[in-house]
Amino acid sequence: MKRSVRLNSPVTLPLDLIWAVTGLLLTIGGTLLPAAIASPVWFWGGGSMRLYALGVSYQIGAVFLVACVGGKNAAALSQIAYLALGLIGFEVFTNGGGWAYIQQPTFGYLLGFVPAAWMCGWLAFRAKPQIELLLLSCLVGLGIIHLAGLSYLSIFYGLGWADATSLSWTAAILHYSVTQLPAQGAIACAASVFAFCLRRVLLY
Repeated sequence: MKRSVRLNSPVTLPLDLIWAVTGLLLTIGGTLLPAAIASPVWFWGGGSMRLYALGVSYQIGAVFLVACVGGKNAAALSQIAYLALGLIGFEVFTNGGGWAYIQQPTFGYLLGFVPAAWMCGWLAFRAKPQIELLLLSCLVGLGIIHLAGLSYLSIFYGLGWADATSLSWTAAILHYSVTQLPAQGAIACAASVFAFCLRRVLLY
């Protein structure tokens, strides 16, 4: 009788490290690059293409792309390295870096990158690559990021770290989560499609 074998990531330790470094560099680059979407072809009047800013960066797209292609270990390691670089003083976060960044209201979202990357990578290799599975993996990761971010916001306001210039707790939830989700969802869709194409090219 045949035993069913679950599909595991074919990534080995050397490749894990390569994908982790790739993920780190992509996350840093994605943080600095504002995300935009092109207008549909039928709106290209006079043959010109217009780009519309989404109001977010490609940061989470990098997290999900490496998770879906490099696997859970490489993805989580890349985000641990990203957090470490930022906390020791390298200005790789959206608003700089340094240990004091833990008192930023958005730090919880960054902490969520680690479990989100791991879970996204784990789900992405549960079966042969399919766009639906990869999209689900990215959306689950996105949910984890926002769950971590919202939890940290509660701690942030509970500890009294908010000052006179900070948003109210409700306004912070709207600003950092609710208004960001549509654009980040679009980036998650793009990352899943790109990851699917890469997996097909890499034959795993």
